[in-house]
Amino acid sequence: MKQLIAKSLILATIILMDLLAGMEFDLFVPSFPELQNHFNLTPSWVEALLSVNFAGYCLSLFFVGGLADLYGRKPIIVLGLVIFIIGSVLCLWGGTYPLMLIGRFLQGVGVAAPAILSFLIIADTYPLKQQQAFMGILNGVMNVSVGAAPVLGSYVTLYFHWQGNFMILLALSLVVFFMAVLFVPRGQKPQQKETLSLRGYIPIFKSKPLMLLIVQTIFQIVPYWIFVGMSPLLYMEDLGVSLAHFGYYQGALALIFGVGSILFGLMINRFDHRHMLYVSCLFFLTGFICIVGAALFEISNALLITLALLPFIIGQIIPSIVLFPLCLNLMPHAKGRITALIQGGRLVFSILSLQLAGYFYQGSFQNTGIIIAVFIFLAVITLIMVLKNREIMGYSGE
Repeated sequence: MKQLIAKSLILATIILMDLLAGMEFDLFVPSFPELQNHFNLTPSWVEALLSVNFAGYCLSLFFVGGLADLYGRKPIIVLGLVIFIIGSVLCLWGGTYPLMLIGRFLQGVGVAAPAILSFLIIADTYPLKQQQAFMGILNGVMNVSVGAAPVLGSYVTLYFHWQGNFMILLALSLVVFFMAVLFVPRGQKPQQKETLSLRGYIPIFKSKPLMLLIVQTIFQIVPYWIFVGMSPLLYMEDLGVSLAHFGYYQGALALIFGVGSILFGLMINRFDHRHMLYVSCLFFLTGFICIVGAALFEISNALLITLALLPFIIGQIIPSIVLFPLCLNLMPHAKGRITALIQGGRLVFSILSLQLAGYFYQGSFQNTGIIIAVFIFLAVITLIMVLKNREIMGYSGE
């Protein structure tokens, strides 16, 4: 009974870490128009609040991954949460835009540890098939929180202004900090000791199958984050969507992804993974066609734009559950660094794409849609390459 309670508390802590990581990016996004007016910012400088957070996250990832492989998961998670709490305090009470930028940077630096290491606690314990099932559930929990965050953020902004969203993040991070200290196990120290340097990443770069999986995982994530970063300005400033209703548009996509991930995670062992990945390809292609059509015809209806992205979001469910655990198990002693490369690559491409989309933004979906479509096309090509790679599909047992 005690062992069951202990495992339940660990799982609850991991779920709360995923909630924090999921909400940290999306909760304050509905505040963009208010922040723009409050600090008298251009659209590009508003987007910088998201981009600088991504930059801090990306910078932290490479240290977090290596340190976690050297010293274990728990101490790095706790340190990250402390940094996140400091950043949240700066965002709330700094009082100036430069201090808010610093706070957002520190939040990005800090949230990297719980975001990438939470699943590794499971990956260190369970075999591949169970990891994939847990991945579906945790993916679902994170994305349900991502789906709820814009809706919650919209109403919090409406009644408590932009400060209210940062107060929620601060409170949640304090809860996660104390639960991590109390319930996350220290785990075994790695048998293979390596120095903390970029040389530890060389074996990963030399593995062609592993790099193909990493690149595919990155390309399938980026389109959604471009949408997340640009939709507040597009929907509320130019398409006339109210603050109270904005969260429903963005949140619906994450909610569908989250619920789909939970359901597929619970039933994953009943399906042939290769066949399901081909189904994902079809959804990706459908999403590509819909997004290109919405961009070329300059669709100015928020509902139609959201529906155009929906096939791609549904297509993401299967590869995100099947391929990420497979990445980790191709090189088990480097799980932290592999996760760091995936998240870091995703953030680098997201930052560059968001800045590009912000620079070319002209009050319509056209340019943003074209950029999203390019990454969907790259996701299709790399997924087909994964399916054709015998080493990867052979290891997956398919």
